[in-house]
Amino acid sequence: MRVPIGWLAEYVDVPAGTTVEDLDAAFVRLGLEVEEVHRPAEVTGPLVVGRVLEIEELTGFKKPIRWCRVDVGEAEPRGIVCGARNFAVGDTVVVALPGAVLPGGFEIAARRTYDHVSDGMVCSVRELGIGEDHAGILVLGTGGEGPEPGADARAVVGLDDVVVELAVTPDRGYCLAMRGIAREMGTGLATGWRDPGAVPPPAWSGEPAWDVTVADAGRCDRFSMVAMEGLDPTAPSPWWMRRRLAQSGIRSISLAVDVTNYVMLELGQPMHAFDRGAVTGPIVVRRAREGERLTTLDGTVRTLDADDLLITDDTGPIGLAAVMGGASTEIGDGTTDVLLEAAHWEPTGVARTARRHRLPSEAARRFERGVDPEMTVVALARAAELLAEYGGARVVGAPVDVDTRAPRPAIGLDADRPGRVSGVPYPPAQVVELLGAVGCAVEVDGGALTVTPPSWRPDLTDPADLVEEVVRLAGYDDVPSVLPTAPPGRGLTETQRRRRTLGRALAEAGYVEAPAYPFLAPPVFDRLGLAEDDERRRVVLVRNPLSEEEPALRTTLLPGLLATLARNLARGQRDVAVFEHGAVFPGGAGTPAPVPGVDRRPDDETLAALLAAVPRQPWHVAVALSGAREPRGWWGTGRPAGWADAVQAARLVAGAAGVELFVRPGERAPWHPGRCAELVVHVDDADVVVGYAGELHPRVCAALDLPARTSVMELDADALPARPVPAGPPISAFPPVFLDLAFVVPDEITASHVESLVRGGANELFESVRLFDVYSGPPVPAGSRSLAYSLVLRAPDRTLTAADVAQVREGILTVVGMQGITLRSGD
Repeated sequence: MRVPIGWLAEYVDVPAGTTVEDLDAAFVRLGLEVEEVHRPAEVTGPLVVGRVLEIEELTGFKKPIRWCRVDVGEAEPRGIVCGARNFAVGDTVVVALPGAVLPGGFEIAARRTYDHVSDGMVCSVRELGIGEDHAGILVLGTGGEGPEPGADARAVVGLDDVVVELAVTPDRGYCLAMRGIAREMGTGLATGWRDPGAVPPPAWSGEPAWDVTVADAGRCDRFSMVAMEGLDPTAPSPWWMRRRLAQSGIRSISLAVDVTNYVMLELGQPMHAFDRGAVTGPIVVRRAREGERLTTLDGTVRTLDADDLLITDDTGPIGLAAVMGGASTEIGDGTTDVLLEAAHWEPTGVARTARRHRLPSEAARRFERGVDPEMTVVALARAAELLAEYGGARVVGAPVDVDTRAPRPAIGLDADRPGRVSGVPYPPAQVVELLGAVGCAVEVDGGALTVTPPSWRPDLTDPADLVEEVVRLAGYDDVPSVLPTAPPGRGLTETQRRRRTLGRALAEAGYVEAPAYPFLAPPVFDRLGLAEDDERRRVVLVRNPLSEEEPALRTTLLPGLLATLARNLARGQRDVAVFEHGAVFPGGAGTPAPVPGVDRRPDDETLAALLAAVPRQPWHVAVALSGAREPRGWWGTGRPAGWADAVQAARLVAGAAGVELFVRPGERAPWHPGRCAELVVHVDDADVVVGYAGELHPRVCAALDLPARTSVMELDADALPARPVPAGPPISAFPPVFLDLAFVVPDEITASHVESLVRGGANELFESVRLFDVYSGPPVPAGSRSLAYSLVLRAPDRTLTAADVAQVREGILTVVGMQGITLRSGD
């Protein structure tokens, strides 16, 4: 909301000596955020009001030129050369005399041009720095009307008027009008103010000039209309009105439209003007029907929804109620008869319609925040007065006023509640006084107050709202800043510690965390190659998503992580290793959630039903990497990232969680068959698959514009068993024995499986094992490979003998031999 201070001063007795900075501070104290202060352009030197006495058309030049005699309040009129043609003899204009400096450093001086001496300049709006209109001269009045010649033009055109731009919160819709701002500032400055809406409307006589029916009183509880005739369609809007509209950020269109906009800014009541000659039959306010269309004032043909509220006549819709009028009844250049409409609409319905049609408007902005229903007839009277004064229009018959409102309910309030909430003792008399300043009617019964909020404050519905008003008007600065004593805590939970540990382990390994939004577009599953019956396709859809293109909650971290990888590669990064850990949201059948009311706290049964309807949210960890895992340099050729790095990332995560991870071949989209590892942990003597790692399928890489052999890993961190109670490792003072064994292993048996067999064959003498060599080729038979392991054996109570080692060796060979694994010759 842009507030011209000169306009505000008409309603508020601003104390003498009050600066713009003082007003800024007052706005802030009242809870109104000041976004910007717009100061006028600087004009120095003589700038006066002039009246055109004579106009001589100069010929013989490439463009039309006029030489004007202008009365500027001096003994003799001044001769001024001007090319504009939108003014006539008798018009009042703004004249910059020699010595004036206009915005941009434009100095005015007497000079000879077009064979005449131009002793000054007749100014346009843009030349004065008060607008962008440069189509013609600024005309202050016609036919001898306007300020007297020679008067200082600065105050007339608003060059001394500062405009304060406020950010009005949704609960303070009444501050989107000068009436509401004046009330606030009168209270904030502790000075008198005048309510422009307190003027009683005239007693119009006669029958209502139009037949009006409101078919949906729940969405429109007051509808008022007045008819006028005899409007001069050529009558211009007065300059003071156009100036205030421009200062408020609204473009001047025509007198009828400008008047409705001006009254909206003044009283907060949006209005609409219909061309009375284009309205056929009675007016009906109703819901839209299936298939109805409306062409709005912006020229767009809109298909209406059954929830849209319309203003209609016998021809159909002529306006989208509270949002925008229809083109068929638009005020035109020849309109002489007008229907003025002002109504009170239900706010949430207006908000739905404006968002559904993506049609924000100044009217909708106010209606969806709530306007004063008492202002409909007052606004009609004010608009009729202005149209009569400046357009010659007259009211026909009595106004229509369909009013079905119910009285506002009273709110009970303990007089000491504001003090209990804020920590500041407010005497009951002060509480009553401040609520009265808000506009509330207050009945006092001892310490109990019965408060009836004013019609312009629909946001005051509960005792807490009244408490906030008392504290706000008394001053937030009075509320003490006391930090509460923090209760002793128990630190992070075990789950929180584990999640932080997992992220820290990956970051320390060189991965960069790249969190993504938890939303996805279901078509991404096709690019990932997921089967139609894959459980990851069962998603939870968000009813009101941030983006219509991504309406579903993610069931896997891979879409967001791979999109991040592709984005970094597209921006020139070659070696990328990223990770994310966060919740996923598996879909499937679930119980519907109840919708509790807002008038009381939900009971335990309702809360249990709400929690039961919330989908599972397991915590997943995923990595994606492409390019070089080890950079090349003088130390070597480097190494590209591969599937083994993805598997190692899984081992890092499991190790950080204190869990031993086992790997075996697996198959799952979007991984490449044969290059996919299944990640397994042992839980209660059972193998539990917690994730997968490996290379992406080539078709997936192509669909997502990723390099070939991009590797990813994803596992369910919540499926990892709890870390066992740590126990100190056994320490033996006896020396170890090192034993190296090389096996010929069929290709279908994994190295991790061989390792588990070696571990089991060594029994209690086993201390550790490490795979140190992998070889394939002659003399190893085709279909097999050589795996060499280094074992460390140690006994806790004695030095091992050759017989002990031989026994361990034979035990290992027996175990592996049962799987078709043989000892490589020479070992």
